[in-house]
Amino acid sequence: MKAPKQVIKQVGASGQISLGKEFAGRTVVVDSSEPGVWVIKTAQTIPDSELWLHQPEAADRLDRAMAAMGQPAQVADLEALEQHLGER
Repeated sequence: MKAPKQVIKQVGASGQISLGKEFAGRTVVVDSSEPGVWVIKTAQTIPDSELWLHQPEAADRLDRAMAAMGQPAQVADLEALEQHLGER
């Protein structure tokens, strides 16, 4: 684990602080546990329309699908499938 690095920054007149060019365009989470204490962490956001992919049920289904892709193809019984679908 790296030793903590401390840097002194000045908050500008508009209330902004620069973290450096290496963080340009990044999303961050700012936690304020008490007045004057901030913990800034880089973060990634997930669009609402893709949030379902990160739910346990979806992850399990995706894992099964990925595992199935590595299996050899099986001959399908199309008549049995048609009969099964017709029963619905």
